[in-house]
Amino acid sequence: MTLRPVAARWFEVLTDREHLGEVLECLASTRSVELEVTSASDSAGAVPDYREVLAEYGELARRYAAYWPEPRVDAAVAPPQSLAGARDALKELRGWAADADAPISRLEALVTEEAGLAEIERVFRAAGAELPSLAAVSQAGPVLAARLYVAEKGAITQLPAAMLALELDLPSNHYRLCVGEAAEVAALDREVAAAHGRAIPLPQGLPADPAAALAELDSRRRSLAGTRREVEQELATLASRHALAARLAGFRFLEWLVEHVPRLPATEHFAYVTGWTRDLGGGVLEKALTRAGLPNLLHFPEPPRTLEAPIVLDNPAWLRPFEAFVGLLGTPGAAEADPTPLVAIIAPLLFGYMFGDVGQGLTVAVVGAALWRRAPALRLLVPGGLAAAVFGVAFGSVFAREDLIRALWLRPLSAPLTMLAVSVGFGAVVLLVGFVLEAAEHVWARQASRWAVRRGGLLVLYVALLLSPFERGALALAGAGLLWTLLAAGAAERSLAAVGSALGELLESALQLLVNTISFARVGAFALAHAGLAAAVVGLAAAAPGAVGRVAALILGNLLILVLEGLVVGIQTTRLVLFEFFVRFLKAEGRPFHPLPEPTASSTKESP
Repeated sequence: MTLRPVAARWFEVLTDREHLGEVLECLASTRSVELEVTSASDSAGAVPDYREVLAEYGELARRYAAYWPEPRVDAAVAPPQSLAGARDALKELRGWAADADAPISRLEALVTEEAGLAEIERVFRAAGAELPSLAAVSQAGPVLAARLYVAEKGAITQLPAAMLALELDLPSNHYRLCVGEAAEVAALDREVAAAHGRAIPLPQGLPADPAAALAELDSRRRSLAGTRREVEQELATLASRHALAARLAGFRFLEWLVEHVPRLPATEHFAYVTGWTRDLGGGVLEKALTRAGLPNLLHFPEPPRTLEAPIVLDNPAWLRPFEAFVGLLGTPGAAEADPTPLVAIIAPLLFGYMFGDVGQGLTVAVVGAALWRRAPALRLLVPGGLAAAVFGVAFGSVFAREDLIRALWLRPLSAPLTMLAVSVGFGAVVLLVGFVLEAAEHVWARQASRWAVRRGGLLVLYVALLLSPFERGALALAGAGLLWTLLAAGAAERSLAAVGSALGELLESALQLLVNTISFARVGAFALAHAGLAAAVVGLAAAAPGAVGRVAALILGNLLILVLEGLVVGIQTTRLVLFEFFVRFLKAEGRPFHPLPEPTASSTKESP
């Protein structure tokens, strides 16, 4: 853990071209590398130009992806060293498509017919006596035709005068059963299709008895389902015969390769993987490659002078959630401070002070612990909630009630001035820490004297103003800060204009610092607002009729506080960290580290 970010380390891996894909997949799995090639790299690329092959693969995917096996990615079956191998794999894929076209057409027809029968059965069962005999309607012809239409209300604007129609509204859809001349029904088919509706042909040869007709529909649908499973098995056999899963896994890896991997340098037999790593010790990469059993020569030479190294924040795992605050502004430069360890103290204290309650704080922590895998940012709720619980003990508040435990410090509403004063004092400490980090950055950049000239006097003046309400001698210290600034500006510029400009800048900065310090009073104000809302909830609960009413009011009131106050306090914490603390020293001029993403399966698969 350090307050100073570090530059990523340059790495190079030499491997044979045969295993290049697996090496890249292994490196990506560490989430610790960012690939980059030097401008001096050999123009011969280890990864061929697969764009034309992948374009043809994309055309096949648009037509057949719904009938392909579940997606996976496998570098071992992808041939990044051979464009000819990818073309051969594409040829095999076309062969599967040629063999599968007929079964797929049958399957699509079976699925459509099966779905139509199921919908007709569902409509006629739900409609009951409202609809005419299914057998009579389905036997219309050859002059007449019958359809069951599924469309939004108003999709069919006008029916021919001689056409019979019956509308039916069910919870799932709006249906219309129409019987008319075959030509008129065909025209209506086109109108419904244009309105994004569907026309369902009615089955022939159904028995006259309604119950028997429905049973026949069910029997036909089950028969179609059996045939459909046979065709699906036929497609599965074709997939196995053509090694379809392996072909697709290889192509999906090639898609990832083309999208994320630059044109790595190579010779006839070897390939070089180069770039940056945040594995500063080198152990993660070495262990991953060794565990995978891949041929490689890994080393960490000095980075090329022509390339700018990305910046990594070298924090332990428990601190990394707080890097989210830094990420809102960007990435610190190599000579800037990484405030993550300090934010891990400041942010929970701010949140906890404004949201002090044992029960509510523990609830927030539990919610954060339960949901952080789905939303990693919610991990910040855990330390914030625990800090709120600690302040709840200090304030003697448990789920808004102050009669359950004794306050170890004070009751907020009984000492509002103390609450405000403590928050302002904490803000002054935060701003002073910002000054210290700014000074450290100038020391790292070998500009300590420049900082002393431009900001040293302001720091002395600010400290004097903070002490002045408590110590009269602080005014002399304020004069020293003023004199420091004027003498330093005069010595540096040797002009009265520079001295006047420095004086104006000093007064403006001092006034701004005072305003920023006082703005931390909002922390105490929100703590008082939280306590006031809690008191209101308890009052409403006490006035509610009956024990059940009191418990319900207390539960609902706490839920309101958790949602409303939790959101507001979270926003205020973020605002104070970003615009009162970070603004003192953080310019975020570093180049961010973008790890090579792991190969993932294509998400384009659709259901048939």
